[in-house]
Amino acid sequence: MKVEQIYTGCIAHAAYYIESNGEAAVFDPLREVNPYIERAEKDNAKIKYVFETHFHADFVSGHLDLRERTGAQIVFGPTAKPGYDALIAKDEQVFELGDYKIKVIHTPGHTMESTTYLLIDQDGKEHGIITGDTLFIGDVGRPDLAQHVVEDLTEDKLAGYLYDSLRNKILPLSDDLIVYPNHGAGSACGKMMSKETTDTLGNQKKTNYALQEMSKEEFKKALLTGLTPPPGYFPQNVMMNIKGYESLDTVMDRATKALSPAAFEAAANETGAIILDVRSQEEFADGHIPRSIFVGLDGNFAQWVGSLIADVKQPLLLITTKGREKETLTRLSRVGFDQTIGYLKGGFDAWKQAAMEYDKVTSITVKQFEEEQYVRHLPVFDVRKESEFLSEHVVDAHNTPLDYINDHLASFPENTFFIHCAGGYRSMIAASILKSRGIHNLINVEGGFNAIKETDIEVTNYVCPSTL
Repeated sequence: MKVEQIYTGCIAHAAYYIESNGEAAVFDPLREVNPYIERAEKDNAKIKYVFETHFHADFVSGHLDLRERTGAQIVFGPTAKPGYDALIAKDEQVFELGDYKIKVIHTPGHTMESTTYLLIDQDGKEHGIITGDTLFIGDVGRPDLAQHVVEDLTEDKLAGYLYDSLRNKILPLSDDLIVYPNHGAGSACGKMMSKETTDTLGNQKKTNYALQEMSKEEFKKALLTGLTPPPGYFPQNVMMNIKGYESLDTVMDRATKALSPAAFEAAANETGAIILDVRSQEEFADGHIPRSIFVGLDGNFAQWVGSLIADVKQPLLLITTKGREKETLTRLSRVGFDQTIGYLKGGFDAWKQAAMEYDKVTSITVKQFEEEQYVRHLPVFDVRKESEFLSEHVVDAHNTPLDYINDHLASFPENTFFIHCAGGYRSMIAASILKSRGIHNLINVEGGFNAIKETDIEVTNYVCPSTL
C-alpha cells in the first residue's frame, strides 16, 4: 500500500494522499488545494474523500475548497459538528477506496472529535494509522486547546480522554503499523515531537513517553507539565475550520492589488492596516517603512505572524521581494489571515525612489557588541524561548521571549540596550515590534547568541537544582 506524505516544513504539517483503482483520498489538506488535485490527475484518479482527523488549530484546512473543486465527500469523526455539509462517521465505520479500506477509530483527547484512520490494503492487511494530533512521533497532542473554544473541555478532562484513547484504541494495534502523524518537530501542537515524520507503532510503544506504562494521573502530569500557552490564532483557526471560510481564490483576488507608494500610504492611514514586511532581516534593518512589522518569509513565517498579530481579521498591507507576493498571501491564508488589502508595487525600492520617509534598525556585528560591552556595559535583552535562555545565556541578560514581547514592553529601558536571539531572525522581529511601539533606543546583535558564544563575552549555563 502506497501512502504519500505531503510535508510542508514551514508549518511542520503533513497531509496524506492515497489512491487505488482510480479513487483517491486526501487527509488533512492545506488551504491551497491545487497540489492534491494535480496529484490525482497524474494518477487519472478522482478524489472521492477528504478525511479530517479533527478541527485543526494551527492551520486552516483546504477541505471546503477541495470539495468545491472535486465533489469529494468531507468526512469527520464522531461528535464533530461542522457548520457545513459533511459526513460524520461512526466509530469503526469502514470506507472503501478502490481496493483499499479505511477504518474510523474515534480517539478523543486532543479534541473530542479527534479520529485516527486505520489503512487496510488490497489484501486485507492493516498497513498504517493516520493519527492527526492524537499520536505524534515522540509525543501526543496537547489537550489544552479545545478549552479556548468550549470552556467545559478542560485540559485535565481531555488529558483523561487521551489516556483512554491511547490505551484502549492505539496500544492494542499491531506493532508493524506505520504511524502517519499530522505534524513534526516545530509545531506548537505538541511539546517534544521528533524530527522524524513517520515510524512504526512498535517503536513508538518503546520510545514515546506517553505510551509507557503509567497511571492516568501520572500521564496527565507528564502531558501537562511544561506546556506553554498556545498561539493566539489557534482558537480563531479552529472556528474557521468549524464554521467555514471564504474560498482561497476569493482571498487571493482581493489581496493581489499592486499599490503605488502614495496609494499604499493612503490605504495604511485610512484602514488601520498593519504593514507587514516579509523581506530578509538584513534588508529590513537597512531600510523600512516606519512602524512596519518585520516577519521574514524565509523563517517560520506563518507561525510568527499568527503568534504576534492578535486577530486573523486584521487588515494587512505587504512589503515583499518582487515575485513573492503570491507565496506570501498563500502562507498567510494557511493560518487564516485572509484580509490582506494589497502590496507595495515595486517593493521598498519604489518607496525610497518616491522620497517617502523610512527608518532603519541599528545593527552591529558580534565583534562590535563585544567591544561595546567591554566599555559601556549596556543592558542585554534575549528574546529566545525561556528553555533556550535557561540552557545558556549572556551573564546578566534579561529574558523577554518573542512570543510574549507585548507583555514585556515596560521592561525595556529608556536608555540604549542590546537585543539578540539565537541567529538574528527573531531579534529583528522583536526590534520591529518595539520600534512600532515607539521604543527606538535598541541595538540589534547580528548573528545572535550563536555568534556571541564564539567571543569572550561571559556566558552562563543553567544548572538544574538538586532534588536531594
